[in-house]
Amino acid sequence: MGVVEALAQVAGLLADNTRAAICGALLDGRAWTARELAAHTGVAASTASEHLTRLVEGGLLVEHRQGRHRYVALAGPHVAELLEAMTAFAGPRVPSRGLRAAAVSEAMARGRTCYDHLAGRLGIALKTGLVRAGVLAAGAGTSGAGTDDLTTDFAVTEPGLAWLRELGFEPSKRQVSRPCLDWTERVPHLAGAAGAFLCATFFERGWIRRIGTSRAVVLTPAGEQGWQDLGLT
Repeated sequence: MGVVEALAQVAGLLADNTRAAICGALLDGRAWTARELAAHTGVAASTASEHLTRLVEGGLLVEHRQGRHRYVALAGPHVAELLEAMTAFAGPRVPSRGLRAAAVSEAMARGRTCYDHLAGRLGIALKTGLVRAGVLAAGAGTSGAGTDDLTTDFAVTEPGLAWLRELGFEPSKRQVSRPCLDWTERVPHLAGAAGAFLCATFFERGWIRRIGTSRAVVLTPAGEQGWQDLGLT
């Protein structure tokens, strides 16, 4: 398959509102059942199953079966970063209608998970703190929105790698750090193995917690102190 055909295939998969909503729900990094996704998108279970099959066959989702349940999840962080970048490219957000919708939208903008790393203002604050602490190389996407921000590598410094190791980080085949364009803030936040590790560590330590069942998260009082102790504020 050529580049043009592959691009058209991915665009076609996301051109449907229900399939786009399914992918958006899975941006929280968790596996959902087909029934849960049907309820979330407001379609019949059989309709959701057809959409899920197309998304799995198209390589955007992966499927896990456990007993009678069919679980699906994003195929990997590369899919999450693609979805986040496409949402940012779509332009400014349309103001939410209704108080509840506006509250949910604001909570997502304050802080959320983007697959397995932090996004929103909380994610940008983390990136800024890591640069200030010398974990990320100075100038790595910190000057504001613009082309340089989207192409500059988020390089972890040697002292930064040592700092991460002290927290329990172990490098793997996955790229240590990379920028992921934040669709609400329009500048990149930290993705890659380091971003995933920090997000998981903050959850384990109770420094961040989810708001309800959404992917919106908030920094807890313990997290505020923990970030301060680590020199991230």
